[in-house]
Amino acid sequence: MKVCTKCVMDKTDKDIIFNDQGVCNHCLEASILLPKYQRMSESTSGIESLIKKVKTGTGNYDCLIGLSGGIDSSYVALLAKKWGLRPLCLHFDNGWNSDISVKNIRNIIKYTGFDYETLVINWPEFKSLQRAYLRAGVIDIEALTDHAIFASMIKISKKENIRFILSGTNYVTEHGMPKNWSWHKLDLRNIKSINKKYGELKKLKTYPKTTTLKWLIMRKLGLGLEFLEPLNLIPFTREGAMQELKREFDWQYYGGKHHESVFTKFYQSHILPVKFNIDKRKVHFSALIRTGEMTREKAIKELLLPVYDEAELERDFDFVAKKLGFTNDELSSILKDTPVSHKSFKTDQSYIAPLLSLAKWLGIDSLK
Repeated sequence: MKVCTKCVMDKTDKDIIFNDQGVCNHCLEASILLPKYQRMSESTSGIESLIKKVKTGTGNYDCLIGLSGGIDSSYVALLAKKWGLRPLCLHFDNGWNSDISVKNIRNIIKYTGFDYETLVINWPEFKSLQRAYLRAGVIDIEALTDHAIFASMIKISKKENIRFILSGTNYVTEHGMPKNWSWHKLDLRNIKSINKKYGELKKLKTYPKTTTLKWLIMRKLGLGLEFLEPLNLIPFTREGAMQELKREFDWQYYGGKHHESVFTKFYQSHILPVKFNIDKRKVHFSALIRTGEMTREKAIKELLLPVYDEAELERDFDFVAKKLGFTNDELSSILKDTPVSHKSFKTDQSYIAPLLSLAKWLGIDSLK
């Protein structure tokens, strides 16, 4: 299989393109954008502007932070403390928290003194949705959690009169994720369509819901909420962030990107490789290669190692199957079935795509 000569991305990304030197489109894009983010992180003006903007909040809180116990959101909480902000920290409990993530969150809140809310999902509904997505054979099972988080943030921010959300998104350590490895997180029509066909609970009474159109209006046009990305304004590295979190919060690493969730670990390290031939380590390692945090040679050696420790896989497989109400044979059979496109179900992209084209024609750049 053809592999990029600079990173470790390969043709498992169906849309990847290589130039004459064998360099992939992700590396070529990064060569243009990374210097931009480096210049931003070398200046204090962006941070000062962000702090000044956030402190204009007039409610009990000046911003909202979604807290998972992972590296990125934990570091955003640390920055908020250093900068003297007044955030409300929000954790979305979908039933799959690891013990490490719970401990990390507890330590962060104890250290910072920030107010904190946990939104606990209705487990029978969420279980029905996850079972439906697995049976449907679509790729982005994690869209269910992401959608609910976004919807919950919108609801809480409106209730508490919060205008700003501090996001843990950062280009430097996350760029290069193929679009064909996921689906549109706000596509409520897709969620409902899959649930209607495969879900045991046809009506989603308590599951947090929003729409792509509402998200576009708020985020792209700046009406209602503004999403700020502080990690793009500082010299952020994963290793440096982890060391500082350990010093300040007695924070613990959980073994892999987004493995603070038991299901996310199982999804990324078993479901994706087995059913969809996708190894997300290739994206994560490639991003680190481009920033100099990892050598290509080391990444290649790491990729030769199993994605999952055998004993851990056996334990987690049993746990996930039992928690979702499958027998081990049923779950194994589901993972052997042929993948199905999200486009096989109803999707809001049927009207969102023309809307974006219209916005482009009207010259509304923020909706591109």
